[in-house]
Amino acid sequence: MTLPLMPKATAVWLIEKTGLTFTQIAEFCGMHPLEIQAIADGEVAAGIVGYDPVKNHQVSQDDIARCEKNPDLRLKMLANHSPVARRSKGARYTPIAKRNDRPDAIAFLLRQFPQLSEAQIIKLLGTTKDTIAKVRDRQHWNSANIKPRDPVILGLCSQTDLNASVQSANERLTREGQAVPVSIPDSFEDADV
Repeated sequence: MTLPLMPKATAVWLIEKTGLTFTQIAEFCGMHPLEIQAIADGEVAAGIVGYDPVKNHQVSQDDIARCEKNPDLRLKMLANHSPVARRSKGARYTPIAKRNDRPDAIAFLLRQFPQLSEAQIIKLLGTTKDTIAKVRDRQHWNSANIKPRDPVILGLCSQTDLNASVQSANERLTREGQAVPVSIPDSFEDADV
């Protein structure tokens, strides 16, 4: 069971504002009933301000009222409806140590996912059109040392971002009536025989 945010402060609030048993509060907050009793006696958490789990959408007032009537019932945590943190759009910082890996990642994407547009590669890796063109045409200053390597393993983009870009590129090709490229194994051992 997931615990409420700030369990001790939540326990303080439940002790002060509700008629729940120590066992009910302890199970909801993930604490021992004796610790809840010590909080109620003022021996522990004397300076902690109570944290309202109802106002913060962790438990409903109806659930508290239901559990106050029957000490055998347990409080249930409400489902978390907070949105998933999304990365902001735009340029992101790439450490200096990883910047030298970008041409390798570009070469990998050009080879493995030719359906990706330059704009998608730019967005995934935080690179420029000029760099992509130089890697594609083998005009890059370090062209002799470029080895195609997976940008996810290099830490330049996440697998979910890469999958989303490939999916949208495949959908674009399907809409345009073009064939979607199939990945070819690198060696004979990878092929299904």
